Amino acid sequence: HEHSPWFEMKAAVLEQFGSPLVIRDIDLFPPGPGEIRVKVAAVGVCHSDINLFEGMRPTLPLPAVLGHEVAGVVAEVGLGVTRLQPGDHVVGTLAPFCGHCCECVSGRLVLCEDTHVKQAPGKARRLTMNGRHISQLYNLSAFAEEILVHQSALVKIREDMPLDRAALLGCAVLTGVGAVNRTAEVRPGNSVAVVGCGAIGLAAINGASIAGASRIIAVDRNPVKLELARRFGATEFVLAGDRPEATVAEVRRLSGGGVDHAFECVGNPLTVAQCWKMLRPAGIATVLGVLGPEAQVHLDGDDFLQQKQIRGSLLGSAQPTVDIPYLVDLYMKGRLFLDDLISRRIALADINEAIAAIRRGEVARSVVVFDL
Repeated sequence: HEHSPWFEMKAAVLEQFGSPLVIRDIDLFPPGPGEIRVKVAAVGVCHSDINLFEGMRPTLPLPAVLGHEVAGVVAEVGLGVTRLQPGDHVVGTLAPFCGHCCECVSGRLVLCEDTHVKQAPGKARRLTMNGRHISQLYNLSAFAEEILVHQSALVKIREDMPLDRAALLGCAVLTGVGAVNRTAEVRPGNSVAVVGCGAIGLAAINGASIAGASRIIAVDRNPVKLELARRFGATEFVLAGDRPEATVAEVRRLSGGGVDHAFECVGNPLTVAQCWKMLRPAGIATVLGVLGPEAQVHLDGDDFLQQKQIRGSLLGSAQPTVDIPYLVDLYMKGRLFLDDLISRRIALADINEAIAAIRRGEVARSVVVFDL
C-alpha cells in the first residue's frame, strides 16, 4: 500500500512477550486488490494465542496483534473481489489459499505455499501504530475492532447463525471436527480416545460422536473438563494423574485392548507418546496440539510392526469453504454443541483476564464480543 492508512481502531497489542496486551489506537489500511475489510463481531481467545503470547516463537516481530478465531460482517471490498460484498456475514480462517500451487490443487488448502496470499508474521503491511508497522498474525490479527485480510481468508455463512458462536468455527471446531473427519477419517463403530478436553478436544469428541464412533474416551487432568466432555458425546472418562503409564493402561482397559484412534489435543511430547501407546494394532494417532519448534517425541519402534500410524493435523486438514458452512448447518440442526464451548463473553478491555483464565485451565473458550 503506497497511500496512508485511513481507519483508526482499538486493538490489543502484544508489545513484549509475557507482558499484558495493551489496548492501543492503531491504523488499518484501506483494502487493496483482493482484500476485504471486516467489522469484527466476535473473536475467541485460543491457546495458540497463549503460546505466542508466552514467546513460543521468539522470532515473531513485535509489536503484533494476536487473535484468529473470528467472525464478523464485511465492511468494504477491494478491487477484484466478487465473491463477497458489504453486509455479508463471514468467518475468518487460518488458511488463506491461492488455489494454484501444488498443495492447493492437491486439495491441501491449509498447506498453501503462496507467500503473497499466506504471508509470514511481520510481512503484511496492513496495520500501523504511530507510523510503525505492526505484525499481522495468521493473516488475521483479530483482537481488534476490524481486520483487513485476503479474500480467501473469509467464508460466507448464513445470516441466522449467531456470530459469537460462528467465531469458534474458524479454529477450534474446524480443527477438532476436521481432524476426526478429514485427517483421521473416523468411521462408524470405531473407538476413540481424546487426550486434552479444551475447546479443540471437546470439538473432536463432538465430531467423533457425529461420525458414529462407538466408544469415545475423554482424558484430562481436570475433572470439570471431563464432565463437560460428557455433554459433547464422551462415553468413558479417564482422570489423568502423575503416572502416564496408568492413564494408558486405563484407556486400554476401557477399550478392550486399545483404541482405533487417539487424538492428542494438548501439544506435549509426553501426551503424544501416550496416544501412541493407547492404540490397538493398525490404530492411528493424530496430533492436533501445537508442539514447540524444539519438541521431540519418543515412540516405541516395535509398534510400527503392528502397522500403527501417527499423523499431524493442521486446522483439521480443512477445506474451509466447504467445511465451515457444513459446521454451521450442524449447529443449526442441534448436532454441534457450540453454546457449551463458550465459558465467558468479554469486552476487548478484559482480554488479559481471559488469557489468565486459559492459563489457569478454567475455561473452554472466552469470546471477545463487539457492538456492531
